Amino acid sequence: MSKKSLFIKTYGCQMNVYDSARMADVLSPLGYRLVESADQADMVVLNTCHIREKATEKVFSELGRLRPLKDRPEGAILAVAGCVAQAEGEEILARAPFVDIVVGPQAYHRLPQLVAEATRAAGGVLDTEFPIDAKFDLLPEPTEAQAVSAFLTIQEGCDKFCSFCVVPYTRGAEFSRPVAAVVAEAERLVALGARELTLLGQNVNAYHGDGPDGVVWGLGQLLRRLAEVPGLHRLRYTTSHPGDVDEALIAAHREVPQVMPFLHLPVQSGSDRLLKAMNRRHTADDYRRLVDRLRAARPDLALSSDFIVGYPGESDADHQASLTLIREIGFAQAYSFKYSARPGTPAALEANRVPDAVADQRLQEVQALLLEQMRAFNRATVGTTQRVLFEKPGRHPGQIVGRTPYLQAVHVEAPLSRLGREADVWIDAVATHSLAGRLCQQDPETEAAA
Repeated sequence: MSKKSLFIKTYGCQMNVYDSARMADVLSPLGYRLVESADQADMVVLNTCHIREKATEKVFSELGRLRPLKDRPEGAILAVAGCVAQAEGEEILARAPFVDIVVGPQAYHRLPQLVAEATRAAGGVLDTEFPIDAKFDLLPEPTEAQAVSAFLTIQEGCDKFCSFCVVPYTRGAEFSRPVAAVVAEAERLVALGARELTLLGQNVNAYHGDGPDGVVWGLGQLLRRLAEVPGLHRLRYTTSHPGDVDEALIAAHREVPQVMPFLHLPVQSGSDRLLKAMNRRHTADDYRRLVDRLRAARPDLALSSDFIVGYPGESDADHQASLTLIREIGFAQAYSFKYSARPGTPAALEANRVPDAVADQRLQEVQALLLEQMRAFNRATVGTTQRVLFEKPGRHPGQIVGRTPYLQAVHVEAPLSRLGREADVWIDAVATHSLAGRLCQQDPETEAAA
C-alpha cells in the first residue's frame, strides 16, 4: 500500500480534537499518515466548529487558500467535516465546487467510502446523516501512542436547546456510549500511554449509558468504574450542564481520588431574566446552591465556567448580576464571549440587540474580573506543594512541563524519564499563564521512579 499524507486542521472544542484523531485512525488503513502542513498533503480535512461568529466565512476563506492544491498533477482531496459541514453542507458544495467531501460529525466513520466515491464522482460527495448508533461501533481501535493526557468521547448531542446554541442541530439528540465500550477504549488508551483521560460530551454529565448489569449508568457510576483501570491516574470531564449534576456525581467528586478537583460548569449569566430567555432551565441561585453542594463534598474544588455577554435584551442590571455572581462564586478560570447570533437558533430571531460598543465594554469588564480571579488563584499556589502529572518536554533543555489537578501548567527542571509520572512539586513562582517549581525530594513516587 502506497503511503499518502494527511493534514487535518481542527477548529473549536475538545470533541473536535477527539474527532480529528479518530478521522486519522479511520483513514490509516488507506495508507494516510499525518503531516504538519497542508502544502504537500494528499488529503486535507478541515474539521470545523459552528459555535463562534462568522464560522462559515472562515471556512470559505481557508478553502480559498487551499484551492491551489487542486491544481497539482495529482490534486489533493479536500474535505470539510464537523459542525459547519453539518449545517452548511449544500452551501459549501455550491460556493466551493472544488471541495471533494463534505461530512458531518456523525458520519466521519464513512470517510474511506467517501474517499472512494469522491475519486469516482464528478462533483463533491455530501454525507450529513445521523447514524450515530453505528459510528462508534465502526471506528477502529486507537493504535498510535497516546499523549499523557487524552480525550475520550462518551456522549454526543444535546437535548437542552438553549436558545443561543446550534449544537442540537449540528450534533443531534443526546446519545451515550455503552459502559463496556467506554471502559474498553479507556483501557486501550492507557495501554498506549495515557495517564489522564478527559471524558467528552456536548452535555457530558447527562451521560446515560447501558451498563454491563443491564441497568443504565450515570456519569458518577462510570467515573467509579474508570477509576479501577490500572495505570489511569486522573479523570476529568467536560462540558457539563448544571441541571444534570446529580448526587451520584457529587459523591464521585467526594469519594473517587482520580476525579480531579477542577470542574467546568457553564452558567452563561447571573441574571435570572436572561437565563430564562436563554432556556437554561436553572436560576442564578440554583447555580449558587449547586456550587455549595459541590464544595461541601470537595472543599478543594475549583471552578471554571462560560459567560455570554451582550445577549439580546441584556440590560445594565443583567450585566451587573453576572458580575455579582462572578464575585460571589470565584473562578479559577473561565471563558467569556460576546453574543453572536447562530443561524437557525431562536435567539437569532430576537430584535432587541445590544449595541456592539456596549457589549464590548461589558465584555472587557467581565474579562477583567475573571482575569483578576485567575491570577489570584494562581498566586495562591506559590509556596504550596502541588501534585503534578508531567506531560511533555519544556522549551528549554532539561525542563519538562506538567499540570496540577487544576490544569495549571508547571515548568520543572527534571529528566524526560519523569514524563507520564506524577510527583509532588513545590511551587516557587507564577507567570502569566503558568507556574514554576521544583521536585520535592521526599516524594515517594518520584524517588521510586529515579
